[in-house]
Amino acid sequence: MTKRMNMKKSLLAVAVIFALPQAQAADDNQDIEHISIISHHDKLRKEAGSATLLSEAQLAEYEYDDIHRILSNVPGVNIREEDGYGLRPNIGFRGVTPERSKKITIMEDGVLIGPAPYSAPAAYYFPVTTRMTAVEVFKGPAAIKHGPQTIAGALNLVTRQVPEFTEGGIDVAAGSDGYSKAHGYYGSVVNNVGFLFEAVNLQADGFKELDGGGDTGFEKNDILAKFNYKLSQGELNHTFGLKLSYADELSDETYLGLTDADFAENPYRRYAASQPAEMDTKHTQIMLSHVLDGKDFNVTTRLYRNDYERAWLKLNSVGSKSGPSLSKIMANPETFANEYGVITGARDSVVAGSNIFLNMGTNDREYFSQGLQVDANTSFSLFNLTHDVAVGVRFHEDEIERKHFEQAYAMEGGSPVLLEGSKQFTSLNTENTKAWSVYLEDKVQFDALTLGLGLRGELMDMSYQDNKNADVWIDKTTRIWLPSLSGFYQLSDDAGLLFGVHQGFVPSSPQQDPDIELEKSVNYEFGGRFNDGVTQFEIVSFFNDYENLNESCGQSNCGVNDQQDQQFSGGEVDVYGLEMQFAQRYPLNLQLDIPYSLTYTYTKGEFQNERATTFAQWGYIKNGDELPYLPSHQATFNIGLAASDWKVNVAIKYISEMSEAAGRSTEDFELVLEGAKVPSTTIVDVSASYELGQYGQVYAKIDNLFDEAEIVSRRPYGARPGKPRQFSVGYKYQF
Repeated sequence: MTKRMNMKKSLLAVAVIFALPQAQAADDNQDIEHISIISHHDKLRKEAGSATLLSEAQLAEYEYDDIHRILSNVPGVNIREEDGYGLRPNIGFRGVTPERSKKITIMEDGVLIGPAPYSAPAAYYFPVTTRMTAVEVFKGPAAIKHGPQTIAGALNLVTRQVPEFTEGGIDVAAGSDGYSKAHGYYGSVVNNVGFLFEAVNLQADGFKELDGGGDTGFEKNDILAKFNYKLSQGELNHTFGLKLSYADELSDETYLGLTDADFAENPYRRYAASQPAEMDTKHTQIMLSHVLDGKDFNVTTRLYRNDYERAWLKLNSVGSKSGPSLSKIMANPETFANEYGVITGARDSVVAGSNIFLNMGTNDREYFSQGLQVDANTSFSLFNLTHDVAVGVRFHEDEIERKHFEQAYAMEGGSPVLLEGSKQFTSLNTENTKAWSVYLEDKVQFDALTLGLGLRGELMDMSYQDNKNADVWIDKTTRIWLPSLSGFYQLSDDAGLLFGVHQGFVPSSPQQDPDIELEKSVNYEFGGRFNDGVTQFEIVSFFNDYENLNESCGQSNCGVNDQQDQQFSGGEVDVYGLEMQFAQRYPLNLQLDIPYSLTYTYTKGEFQNERATTFAQWGYIKNGDELPYLPSHQATFNIGLAASDWKVNVAIKYISEMSEAAGRSTEDFELVLEGAKVPSTTIVDVSASYELGQYGQVYAKIDNLFDEAEIVSRRPYGARPGKPRQFSVGYKYQF
């Protein structure tokens, strides 16, 4: 794999960080600042709605770089694996499609971080989780403050804060399949100006075996700089902040999988047709912030701009446009033996009697998102009742410009060769959204009952322009108000009940017909919590009543070329389930503890009306048909053994089988994956660490201990595996 920025550059960046002057001694007792405050584990959480915080210590237990693995410890999360490394996550909450995480709101430090959250919410950019110090998940009414996607919930990734005193650290690791990590940070305060510099490099050669040779891995670089200045004026405290970040990725990724027969023989094979595949991305962010803290209030203002560009070269089709799709070829290699032969490199494109070329598409896209966001909180008493009021307003604009083109390649001697002069543009269009968002939430205390009343408004003006045809354009306006009601009733110092109901909404893209019904649902939840400082337990039931479920066809989930970017309606759908989490720490003796926890999710999603669709994942739907890629059961059990200077952790993760299609084939449309199932999987990860006192810490981990090799998806073009067994060892030092 050709590297744009190699590891030496990242190590140099780390070295520069540690060459900066040190100002003051580190303070081990400093508080960790979070963008959204969720109660810690030593006392009962009293917030209504389902909210989960994964702290920095929890994130460090397994040293995961993959957000999929991190979120396995959060109930109500459903995922679809793709590349094994989590480069482009597919995350859903409470049964919404996990496809490209497009139906959850993704934030970094409380600000929308997706490339174009309104116009094109598919999250092809996702922040490097290695540099995060907390992960927050909000579901149900707890997500009313965050939008635009409000049916499922919100995910907030919290970056390292500028320290009050001097601190820094390094984290380096190496492992199998060419895996390596270099991570360093340094921060301090000089003349009342605080600063933080952080850099991460992740790379791997990949675990797949490419026909004809070559890497199947990736390299990611991420650089962060923060500055702040604090000023006090009487009872008012001001914090002015500046955040700058840069990230890039070069990965040898493809959508092309394997036939089931080839997967059974070698699940880690990659066909010769995917040799040229490459994803090249760059992301930048600038954010100015101001925090005003008063006696009974605070106001946070953020002005932000994100830019993202990507070019992904990959196989789109084989042969003529009227020929079989890649999905059909992968499902029926005997029927389409010539096309299959070209894909695998066993047959040249040009032979006597027939020419079959590879159509490689480069999806070149540029995005921006920018906005001004103000969030405020205040507390006061009125009519002998305590009110905690949160209010916010945001103006946001985002845009995607597509410049997709295809080029023909000829398979010659097992390698694709570019045919000069074959370049043709396939999509040239622009989608833009300007949106005002407002929310208001008032939590009122009635003795043991805390009642929350909320309202969110999304006011959107969208436009679509076909840049190949100036006569094709769409302008549309959407105004929607989303109420919520939530409550928490404290039964004792250690236990309480929570409940909530709220209206959920997912905006349609600018290019969709304004007459298409919006995706909306009414969502309910009820549950309880217990925490006596030793045992923590929470159980929540939920029911999402969809008035209309929409889904769009993208290349990552559909695999049907003539359906790209089309939106389909599934009508009424019910999604219901149960979320449970339990944690306890058992003292074995004075020197050893056994921490253990269990996270479990049961989810069921069912269509409620019969209809014929041509969407590749649905087909002809009958009442009671299940949503695709939604496992009924998911569970993660963690158990460890911890001493004062060492610890060992084991995570056992189970996901039940999933359907790859909801309905059945029709005469008008062949549903390629009808009846196909993603098999159940049980993955075991192990980690261990040893403290060296003032000299830092060493750690080792094994992901997928038993080398489980099952199909994780057949979308869009054939069977693909998860990551095989991976060993790594590392060293961390902090001061």
